[in-house]
Amino acid sequence: MRCDWCLGNELNIKYHDEEWGIPTHDDKTLFEFIVLESMQAGLSWITILRKRENFRQAFDDFDVIKISQYDENKILQLLNNPGIIRYRKKIEAVINNAQKFIEIQKEVGSFNTYIWRFVNYKPIINHYQFISEVPATSELSDLISADLKKRGFKFLGSTIIYSYLQAIGVIDDHIDTCIMKNHDS
Repeated sequence: MRCDWCLGNELNIKYHDEEWGIPTHDDKTLFEFIVLESMQAGLSWITILRKRENFRQAFDDFDVIKISQYDENKILQLLNNPGIIRYRKKIEAVINNAQKFIEIQKEVGSFNTYIWRFVNYKPIINHYQFISEVPATSELSDLISADLKKRGFKFLGSTIIYSYLQAIGVIDDHIDTCIMKNHDS
């Protein structure tokens, strides 16, 4: 049995089984999910998954250093790329967030240390019977969102941060009967 949100689409099932809720500690992957989650704002996750490879190519394999140095010419190139979300404010947010991500890395050694210290380096394992019980935000996502905003991040409100924390395994919201519950936690 799996969480019902992923059923009916092979791409969602693959993402659910191989990534969602599995603790992630690699800064490159942590940045990739910041990009994808911020791009997802107002859209369905399946839209982002379908464009993921296009994002990977367009954004230099999510190389935070390269992205932090994008200029207006690169922004125009991205705005003309039909394979990604072509919304200027989101693209500018990705560049801005890359710069802020690097600042956090310099400050605490890694983004992994920054994000996981909020939970004492242990995933929060919630217990829900139905996906409808899973909240859209929490005190933790409010706290991290506020801290990131204070640090200058954009397009990362509490709802997006909650989804981000689920994606990177800080929060395990797999329903209790899901085959992936507590996977690698």
